[in-house]
Order: sequence, then structure tokens, then C-alpha cells
Amino acid sequence: MSPGGDVAVIGGGLIGLAIAFELAERGATVRLYDRDEPARAASWAGAGMLAPYTERVADEELLQLCEDSLAEYPPFVERVREASGVDPQLHLNGIVHAAFDEVALERLREHGDALRSRGVTCDLLDRAHVLAVEPWLAHHVAGGLLVAGEGHVDNRRLGRALVAACAARGVSFARVASLRVECDTRRALGVRTNVGFTPAVAVVNACGAWSSLLDGVPPEMLPAVEPIKGQMLALQVPDAFVRRATWVPDAYVVPRDDGRLLVGATSERAQFDMRVTAEGLHRLLHAVLQAAPSLAAFTVTETWTGLRPGTADGRPFLGPTPLEGLYVATGHYRNGILLAPATARLLADAVCGNAAPELAAFSLPRRKRAS
Repeated sequence: MSPGGDVAVIGGGLIGLAIAFELAERGATVRLYDRDEPARAASWAGAGMLAPYTERVADEELLQLCEDSLAEYPPFVERVREASGVDPQLHLNGIVHAAFDEVALERLREHGDALRSRGVTCDLLDRAHVLAVEPWLAHHVAGGLLVAGEGHVDNRRLGRALVAACAARGVSFARVASLRVECDTRRALGVRTNVGFTPAVAVVNACGAWSSLLDGVPPEMLPAVEPIKGQMLALQVPDAFVRRATWVPDAYVVPRDDGRLLVGATSERAQFDMRVTAEGLHRLLHAVLQAAPSLAAFTVTETWTGLRPGTADGRPFLGPTPLEGLYVATGHYRNGILLAPATARLLADAVCGNAAPELAAFSLPRRKRAS
């Protein structure tokens, strides 16, 4: 690919980094802009869950996109690892759903039946088997469902790996104090920052929760995205104490290779409030200790928040906009990390002039219908 000018990717989260990496691998000249250090914000704050079935995505077109991206994850991670030398620690060893009464277990049985009808491998576990799989759970657990093929990636390591991979492929990084997209009535022209103007043949809005605030873009070309706050905490546990990512009522836990156990996550409409609150932490600790009293003695080593970009209909905004040269890649909400490979592929195809038909379901022109 030789587009004849810079491609400007605005937003240095996992979505923006993945798009920049994919474009650079195809030969594009890419400049990535952010006001902060790359791979921060929601990309740094998440748990790295790769779980379209656990998340119970009901929108069939979105679920298909999630399934495609999950299948793309191993080769995507391998390309990033090869370019960067950093292992993002991908684990697709399944996710456990734990039930603590017969009603919840029956719902898991029904969910498992629905998944098997889609060709998804999953196993309903009785009490003895779920405790054999994850013995840290409370002994009053009624059973569980093990969904194969899902898992998690260390999103912080993936962020570092993508930064290094982008640099290795020639992506230039611009950390700027101010930024404005310059447009005329027909197309996006480039990016003006506090250090000057850089023309671009394509500008990608990958600003996450801030995507609707991108300066210089005509209001009708801005995606209708709102910030959804999530609070999380980490416990320090012995190695392999928790073997798989596990969902319990009102919380989930995700083990890391360094011994941290992530506990998340709240979902709050709090605008851009980034505070960790006593109420948020209480909700998480109460949920996880009800499901696993064995975790009570471990140290809380970290607490944090992140802002996910949410949309009215739950679908991300992806692909070209009616303004020539302007693209969007935002609104992924809880599936941003999962959708990074597919988003990068689809956006790179679109910038190269080969927009896939499936992008129609995620296009900006649905903005008014979704808002």
C-alpha cells in the first residue's frame, strides 16, 4: 500500500495501536496521535477478557464480529510478538461460569445448550467437577459451565507489545497538547496540533470514550459515544491459585501470570469521573468474597478505573464516514480488547479502498437511529 501521504490515527489505545500496526504492516506511512502515553485509558484498565459467549452478546451481527476476532487472536498476537519481542500472554483455556443455586445452574444448562447449537464446545459441571476445576470457589457452589476457546490476554502487556511493534514497523508517535482535525466541505485534510499541521490522506478517529469530542470534525460526523466507568481491583495470590477466568454473580476474576488476580468490573454512567470509590470497591469485594471466601486473606495490591466507550445500540462505530478520508473505530464498550484484531483488519481494508460489506452494520450513518 502506498497511499501517497500519512494516515493519521488519533487515539493510542489498543484499537488505535492495532489499526496503526496493521496499516504499517501493509506499507502505509502512519502517524499516531495521543495526548497521553500510548496504551493507557481503557486499554490499560481492562481485564483482557476474550469472551463473546460469556458476555452473552445477543446482537447477532456483533456476535459474529466478536467470533471472527476471537479466531483471529492467536495469529494477531503472534505477529505482534514477532515484531515487538514482547509476549502478550494469551490464554484461551476456557472460562468458567459458577452457579450458586439450582436456578442459576439451570440457566447455565440452557445457555450451554444454546452455545452447543452454535457449535461452541462447553461442559456443564456439577459441584464436584467445578471444585476440581477451580477449587478456590466456595464449597456451596452448585455447579458451573466451562466454555472452551474463550480466555484472556494481558492487555497491559499487549499494549506495550503493540507500541513496540508499531515502532518496529515505522509508525511515528506524536504526544500532543492540543489537536484538531482540519476538514473542508468534501474531505478530511489532516491534523493540526500545537506543533503545526500535518496533511493526511486518511484520519481515523479511535479516541475511545472521547471520540465524540474530537475537535474540528463536523458534528454530524462525530460518533455518538458516551463514557461508561468501570472500577477494578487486584489481589496478590499464589501462582495458579486461580486457573481460568471465572464469572461469579456480579463479578469476574482473571488470573495473571505474575500472580495478580484481577477482580472486576462495575458499569457506571459517571461521565468522565475517574475516581475509585468506596461503594465500587465494596460491590466488587462483596461479590467475590461471597463466591470465594478463600480470597479474603489476600492483599489488595491495586485499584483503578477506566472509561469504556459505549453506544446506544451496543454496536461499535467502524469504517468510513460520509466525509471523505475520515474513518471511525470506536464504541466497542466491553469488547474493545476482544475486537482489536478484527477492527484493525476491517479499518485497514477500508483505508486501502476495500471496505467490507459487513461494515454497513457498524457505520456512522446509523448514528441518528442509535442515539
